[in-house]
Amino acid sequence: MDQYAVFGNPIAHSKSPDIHMHFADQTQQNISYTRILGDDVEFENQVKDFFKQGGHGLNVTSPFKDRAYAMCDVLSQRAQKAGAVNTLMMGKNGELFGDTTDGVGMVRDIVECHSKAIKGKRVLIIGAGGAVQGILDNVLAENPSSVTIANRTVEKAQALAEKFSCLASSFEALEGTFDLIINGTSASRSSSLPPLKDELANENTWCYDMTYGKGTTVFLQWAIDHGATGADGLGMLVGQAAESFYIWRQVRPDMASLLNVMRQQLEES
Repeated sequence: MDQYAVFGNPIAHSKSPDIHMHFADQTQQNISYTRILGDDVEFENQVKDFFKQGGHGLNVTSPFKDRAYAMCDVLSQRAQKAGAVNTLMMGKNGELFGDTTDGVGMVRDIVECHSKAIKGKRVLIIGAGGAVQGILDNVLAENPSSVTIANRTVEKAQALAEKFSCLASSFEALEGTFDLIINGTSASRSSSLPPLKDELANENTWCYDMTYGKGTTVFLQWAIDHGATGADGLGMLVGQAAESFYIWRQVRPDMASLLNVMRQQLEES
């Protein structure tokens, strides 16, 4: 039985073991998948020990994605651009390979699960932290007409925009209505939205919150109040896991059935 795990701190809340074991049952893969509490001091040694003991692959979550990136001998192109990894695998020559699946997971959720196009659309992304950096390359690969990054600290938005060849703005300077608005901040967790103008969204706007929770998030409630529709990031969670599973096992699991189950569990909790 091949061993997999997820590292994070905190980690008890992680749904990754449930997701990956569902994928394993669905695709008839003989694996185990556990949670491991990452240590602030010993994280690198923990990862090395996991692979020394025959581990096949790891997921990495907060706050270790940057440190996992620094450990890698080989990085995927998308991981290089994101500057962080969430998926680790040991190569045949003992080289640690790192990839990031957050962006592809989100885009697949938007385009395939929700049937919303990014191509040709005017896109606004709220936030300029690591979460946004991890998805920008995949959003731009869909060929939107424009991508604008808006952030409270405009310098952060400008730095990301320069790296990815898109636009940057303060919230105050944003003008016009957008086709797609993606929230990459923790606003929905803290219940304090950035100062979003009323004109940014209307009935033709679709909004995506990278966070998720029971009920409607604060950001999606703002969208509804402005006539827009949207979705939260539960599908992104499942999508990034599906991509990690594919990297490790070369089998692509079906997301839809699991998403329905997880949504029901979330609303009943």
